[in-house]
Amino acid sequence: MKKIIALLLAVIMVFSLAACSKKDPASTKGDDAEVATKDGEEPGETEEQGEPADTEDAEPDQEEPAAEGVVASFDWTEFDTLVNNIRTNVDLKEREAQMHQAEDMLMETGAICPLYYYNDVYMVKEGVKGFYSNLSGFKYFQFAELGDNSVMRLNLASEPDKLDPALNTSMDGAVLCINSFSGLMIHNPDGSMSPDLAEKVEMSEDGLTYTFTMRDNLKWSDGKPLDAKDVEYSWKRAASTETAADYSYMFSVIKGYPDDLAVAASEDGKTFTVELEAPCPYFFDLCAFPTFYPVPKEEVESAEGYMKDGKLVNPGAWANEAGFTSNGAYKLVEWKHKESMVYEKNPNYHRADEVKIQRLEFMLSDDEAVIYNAYRDGSLDFIDSVPTDEVKNLLDSKDPEFHIVDQLGTYFVIFNVKSNMFAGKTVEQARDMRHALSYMIDREYIVDTVAQTGQKIATSFIPAGMFDGRGNEPFKQSDDDFQYPFPEIAGYYPEEPDLEKAKELFIQAGFEFDGDKLSASTPLHIKYLTNKSDAHAAIAECIQSDFAQFGITMEISLQDWDTTLAERKAGNYDVARHGWIADFNDPINMLEMWMTDSGNNDAQFGRFDN
Repeated sequence: MKKIIALLLAVIMVFSLAACSKKDPASTKGDDAEVATKDGEEPGETEEQGEPADTEDAEPDQEEPAAEGVVASFDWTEFDTLVNNIRTNVDLKEREAQMHQAEDMLMETGAICPLYYYNDVYMVKEGVKGFYSNLSGFKYFQFAELGDNSVMRLNLASEPDKLDPALNTSMDGAVLCINSFSGLMIHNPDGSMSPDLAEKVEMSEDGLTYTFTMRDNLKWSDGKPLDAKDVEYSWKRAASTETAADYSYMFSVIKGYPDDLAVAASEDGKTFTVELEAPCPYFFDLCAFPTFYPVPKEEVESAEGYMKDGKLVNPGAWANEAGFTSNGAYKLVEWKHKESMVYEKNPNYHRADEVKIQRLEFMLSDDEAVIYNAYRDGSLDFIDSVPTDEVKNLLDSKDPEFHIVDQLGTYFVIFNVKSNMFAGKTVEQARDMRHALSYMIDREYIVDTVAQTGQKIATSFIPAGMFDGRGNEPFKQSDDDFQYPFPEIAGYYPEEPDLEKAKELFIQAGFEFDGDKLSASTPLHIKYLTNKSDAHAAIAECIQSDFAQFGITMEISLQDWDTTLAERKAGNYDVARHGWIADFNDPINMLEMWMTDSGNNDAQFGRFDN
């Protein structure tokens, strides 16, 4: 297998703040917003998530630098083709090798700089029973109990970006969808899966055809009947190019994707049949994922703002205010934007007899101190973030309400490959710049002063603990078939910063030095985008301080969560914080998001106009 050159950094962070005062970074304060987003930010946000390889280079040789002011483009079609091949490859050993090759290509660009592997931190009152979460960060409140209380008060994050299951990409939005919608399958507390809207499912011998038999008497929250025809409509809508859902690529395992999806409901709406391109080991996971939840066609298409001049302009208009129809345990009855949301039990939910909490009241805020104080004074029963300066106390006191659980995900720094900071550089020089910056980050300092809940340094983008797609063996290991450049840590780069290597790479990228600083003739200024949070701000300040060692200036732009998502997706940034929590336990989920036409390709790979 190919050997890959080492690069990048790795930094472990988490919710903590430690203020990075050692290096006296510029004081930029934040408030909060989804430390664990999916931007997949999200499951997704979410929500939500490199280094060189000896493989066929993802970036072709380019002898001459781009014209001044022009960002050099590179061909990303090889990566796109490879991932498409992975999707249909039935030789699982070969498929695993192809996924290693795809990660090589991704890391070689230097545009994805992993910092740490996620774990999930939250606080919940001791009296809460029946609540559970999974490795994807999905949280299930619909079967929770809180003594004799009929109301549960929570904080997940600030204003959710989207509540249409097909359009959401953030983790907080995914959790809200999970508790207010239902799909064909559901994740159980023990990690297993079972039919949900379906009462049973049959698979053909070749693994290509699935037939779901729907439960009888399913209803929407408004009491209207729900059947397989609603599922057919919703899957085709979410996959279509017209809807342009960020997660539409998840339907690519189905024949006819995107606009002739091979799914069909029977005439009586009792059965739903799906034809796959190739056997898909994670297909049931997809059926439990919010993007695959049914939505009410009539309400979706009659919403004000849905169409303009005969053209679809806002597919999610129907779910922008409280009162929309859903089919899960709860329905949204009140939404004071940027302040609060109220969900009430849906009496038409097919498992309504299992729902004990009658009302979920959400506080919308990204101010961690305010959220934590509200939890401590009894105003909240569950919070999904903790102020960084409280983490040590919670650990030292072994507070039984403070929980740290495993999660499959990676927190990383992302570079916009189309950013003007790379203007005039060759493809190789731009890549060397990104790697050089990665080598400068002192992740150990971030581990010691910011991270406090046991996250592990990320040495590759695909998270530790993810399976290899052909059993329960970890993908992230060196073996006879594949060797990471740093096999002892199964990574693409060393664990400690290397300023000598960083300087060498900067010089290769065309920068000059006066001693240990970049010369005045070749300065570098970076604008770093992140959403508001003590933890995100602390990490940004540590990175800012590391870059300052070479005289690099970094401006930290702290934005609201929804603004951060929108700016990153639009490519309106140089460098940004990012995170991706896996939607299912297979490496393809961490790779296909970077295809050229993926709605989650925030690095803008393959999207050059010049």
